[in-house]
Amino acid sequence: MEVFRRLSSPRLALALALAFSACGDDAQPTNVTPEACDPTHRPIVMVHGFLASGDTWASFAKRFIANGYCPESLYALDYDSLSRVGAEEALDALIDRALAETGAEQVDLVGHSAGGSISYRYLRVPSQAAKVEVYAHLASSPNPIEGVEPGPPGPADAPIQTVAIRSLADTIVETEDIPGVLNFTLSDADHYQVATSAKAFEDVFTYFNAGVKPKVKDVPTETAPVIAGKALTLGENVPVAGWTLDVFPVDATTGRRLADTPETRVTIAEDGSFGPINVSPTAHYELFLHGSGLADRPVHYFREPFTVSNRFVRLRALPPPGTLVGALFQSIPFGLGHVDLIAFTESQAVVTGRDTLVVAGETMSTPALTAAERTAIAFFFFDEGEDRESGDEVAAFKDVLQVFLVAVDRYLKAGAVPVTLTFNGRTLVVPSLRSDPDGAIVATFD
Repeated sequence: MEVFRRLSSPRLALALALAFSACGDDAQPTNVTPEACDPTHRPIVMVHGFLASGDTWASFAKRFIANGYCPESLYALDYDSLSRVGAEEALDALIDRALAETGAEQVDLVGHSAGGSISYRYLRVPSQAAKVEVYAHLASSPNPIEGVEPGPPGPADAPIQTVAIRSLADTIVETEDIPGVLNFTLSDADHYQVATSAKAFEDVFTYFNAGVKPKVKDVPTETAPVIAGKALTLGENVPVAGWTLDVFPVDATTGRRLADTPETRVTIAEDGSFGPINVSPTAHYELFLHGSGLADRPVHYFREPFTVSNRFVRLRALPPPGTLVGALFQSIPFGLGHVDLIAFTESQAVVTGRDTLVVAGETMSTPALTAAERTAIAFFFFDEGEDRESGDEVAAFKDVLQVFLVAVDRYLKAGAVPVTLTFNGRTLVVPSLRSDPDGAIVATFD
């Protein structure tokens, strides 16, 4: 109860209410019809972690909107997650933009993993902390600023009201309760699920809304969803301005385009943004991202149907040389005879014993590839050495990036036979395109 004594009286009542709501990971709000947009909600600014981008928050955003937040009041920062140079300045600019566009006096802030460290440093500056009403610290260090004792963020004489959420199953960040803030502990959420799960959302929403729980649990299918987002380089999150995005409806059983002409074609804006684009909730799509430069590798994105509007779509272009991830990608062969395939589980890791991932008939959710401590969310399959034979995990990727990304030497023949991927009973089928000149394929389970 010590944490409750450190909170102001209004927050004491809220803490008690939340304590009853957080009796376990299975606590859920009642599911009802989505609420109408309420512009009086404070805008929310969200900061992702290492190797991530704004699509970390797609799950939260859908739930916030279903529970009465206006889409234009939700903001996600995309920053260089490799160097983090300029991240706090970019966060300040985004918060200023949110305040200007919404007319609000303050925002609510959310930081996940490395985004929590950035948020803590940002809130150390009094003039910046004054722009934030409430902060949510998710799956992030209890001591995010070196040399500073754990405690609530913000100036010492004006700490920011904060909720910290962690998970006992998080193998990436060693977390513990933070003195002076409201702490919640999930039992079985992996590192990413602390920023995507329904339970984490419920706790953040309730804290942001003075003890009022969200009413909508499962966001229902929309009749006319729209998608929007950004096209950025992997890791660095540099916009690929001027590239083209073609949207093709595809046959769900083969992944092949239903027409030669795209249903929608847009040019990526200076800041990487695209959309809104109208889609059908029952259709499967290929999102084809391509540039005009000789070194611009095309990327074909295949996803499950967009049953709900998603304004936090992120399409990652392959990074150029000169960065950690870019150097690794230079070792990936592109050729006429084989497929370069990436399987991406956007909202969670693949953990052996808990999850199942099957690619081209082979189970990839093995102890060697998807042990809990690896928190594997992206799987790269390519023909290492171009020898038309499959082998083991690619050593270069494993040696440099021991978590999040997994690369496996798998010869997937380019040609007429499509590739089927199944993740926890959900299936995506993609065409077996030649990696050169057609480019890479990304199969995304949201």
